[in-house]
Amino acid sequence: MNGAESLVKTLALNGIEVCFTNPGTSEMHFMAALDRTNALRCVLGLQENIVTGAADGYARMAEKPAATLLHLGPGLGNGLANLHNANKAGTGIVNIVGDHATYHIEFDAPLTADVEGIAAPVSNWVKTSPTADGVAADGAESVRQAMTHPGRIATLILPANTAWGDGAEPVKAATPNSPTGPSEAAVEAAAKALSSGEPAALYLKGNVLREPGLTLAGKIAAKTGARLLAPTSNARIDRGAGRVPVERVPYVVAQAMDRLAPLKHLVGIGDKEPVAFFAYPDKPSRVLPDSCAPQLLCGEDEDGVRALEMLCDALDAHNAVPELAEGRANEGLPDGALDQDKIAAAFSSLLPEGAIVIDESISSGRQLNWQTAGAAPHSWLSLCGGSIGAGLPLATGAGIACPDRPIVALEGDGSAMYTIQALWTQARENLNVTTVIYANRSYAILQGEMSAVGVEDPGKVAQDMFNIDRPTLDFVSIARGMGADGERVDDAGDFAKALERGMATPGPYVIEAVI
Repeated sequence: MNGAESLVKTLALNGIEVCFTNPGTSEMHFMAALDRTNALRCVLGLQENIVTGAADGYARMAEKPAATLLHLGPGLGNGLANLHNANKAGTGIVNIVGDHATYHIEFDAPLTADVEGIAAPVSNWVKTSPTADGVAADGAESVRQAMTHPGRIATLILPANTAWGDGAEPVKAATPNSPTGPSEAAVEAAAKALSSGEPAALYLKGNVLREPGLTLAGKIAAKTGARLLAPTSNARIDRGAGRVPVERVPYVVAQAMDRLAPLKHLVGIGDKEPVAFFAYPDKPSRVLPDSCAPQLLCGEDEDGVRALEMLCDALDAHNAVPELAEGRANEGLPDGALDQDKIAAAFSSLLPEGAIVIDESISSGRQLNWQTAGAAPHSWLSLCGGSIGAGLPLATGAGIACPDRPIVALEGDGSAMYTIQALWTQARENLNVTTVIYANRSYAILQGEMSAVGVEDPGKVAQDMFNIDRPTLDFVSIARGMGADGERVDDAGDFAKALERGMATPGPYVIEAVI
């Protein structure tokens, strides 16, 4: 057994089931090991940012890490944007990055790079495995690191000669350290703030936005009158009719400040407080009012569910009845010229129970949070790190993790073009993904950002860089070229029918919604 085979068997022994890949020459022994062992499901992405984004989507839904296989420094570099997003989401991923044989590095061949230096900014743990007989132990540690709460990115660099040299037997990973809860004193301070009678909120981030965290937070809100808030973008929220509703802080600074203005107390679980996405002239970075005293009850590496249980104990809230989101009123489906609000109305009415929603709608979907609050119960995955190009890969990974759940990806047209090749992987794997592309023919968010920084009348050069017409993108043809079906619509009634067709069609389906 060589080092590569010992690594594959170690990954499988420790619960890794899927490897998203884009391999090269240095990874041939690892690929051969995957072939011989048949221990992992291998999913090919046509660019590394699809591979890393799919691993993120998989882990968010499977609640355990996947592996990636990337080719040397440049291949890893191609996947950095979605590793950044995964890192911000608290996602566990095991990156296996091939490298030149250790003795070949000194010759500075064209693909020689500082792989550890490239990996470090988006990894919580990085190691180059120096010997073939140590690869299995290093692989076990990479899995332990990735599974450490709330999820960590572990990058294991595998030089070619450690892959083909004689390896050791597979190694069982040590158990990750269990996250701890907050101190009793911190809980008492938080309970006092929430029950003060002054306007207060619980600010929730991480796995507390799923059960049992949602119900516990709902009990606390029912007992104290506190609001439930979450960041603008979240790794996953389980939401919809019959679930405890959580309000996302708006992206736009003025809107966020307005929504948070009444607060006197904010208790953070997983994050201390919301802040502005960017700095703007004459606008603050902090969006809480100066009169609000935020306190962090529990950091992201601590046990948020336990913190909520302890708060329920302190507040005697276990028997409180949480408020649940009401189902959407049957108002019929919209008609007429298509716009963002009509897309949201049709989407909210037609979304099936158990769906997974991938939201990279950017500016076009800013109202979706309140418009879809009463939709059938679903999971909502957001772009967490702000680096666009995550949506289609996230949908791909979620589809591998949850093949029996329908997936709807809400995509900006500019964002979609970053990783459009993910449609090919969706077609190859026959994934049940319906993609709605908001085709406004522009980077509309940048037009808004120009205004936000004080430029009210951008000139021709700026406008030309913000528009993605000339030529107009044809997403239906692009999708069909990658093996996915699709259609273009500009009428609300036609959009509703297209959405129904897409969700009923096996495999991927693309709706180009012209707005």
